[in-house]
Amino acid sequence: MNRLLLGAVLLGKLALRVTAQEMLTPPGQVKFESTDYKNILRWAAPTNSSCLQYHVQYKIYGELDWLNVSNCQGIHRHDCNLSGATSDVREWYYARVRASCAATSSKSAWAMSRRFSPRWDTKISPPTVKLNLSKQDVVVQVKASRVLMRKVHNGVHNHIYVVHPGGKEEVYEVASGSRLTLTELKPRIRYCFQAQTVIPRDMKSSDRSTAECITTD
Repeated sequence: MNRLLLGAVLLGKLALRVTAQEMLTPPGQVKFESTDYKNILRWAAPTNSSCLQYHVQYKIYGELDWLNVSNCQGIHRHDCNLSGATSDVREWYYARVRASCAATSSKSAWAMSRRFSPRWDTKISPPTVKLNLSKQDVVVQVKASRVLMRKVHNGVHNHIYVVHPGGKEEVYEVASGSRLTLTELKPRIRYCFQAQTVIPRDMKSSDRSTAECITTD
């Protein structure tokens, strides 16, 4: 009888331990945010507990095995840079994250992202525009973001929009880092310039940059 009672107590403790390990709520809002092919996984903390650590894995769509993201194991922050793991823009990926608490040996279930494509899901940031005015001549220099140019070495173009008084626009296309020189502009006229980065290969483009305006001499 005593042995049966002891066995029941041990089973009860084991059940409590298993229950405690399953008590953690999974992280929420697991999603990729990608700009210029810099791919960041973000999530929301399930509770306000200070003991929580997070563990991130990813896999290629169609593969069975999940792989650990080495620099995102046992972390306290709520984001993980997966740019290296998801560098092949031809592939589709999943990522997942779970929470753990060493103090209670508890773990949550995995929370998974939606399927992610670097090529189709990344957003392209607007380029920078620099103007140099000399009397009635304007030199326009446009540069795409450095992060983008490190990823896409070729095939990046920029559209330059010249906005005349009254709203009329002219559009020029130049390679990233190139300059556009406009000569013999009308004197004492305000011109505004915007630029847009375009990647024809991936059928992607940025929003237009903030307008930069000058008044000719």
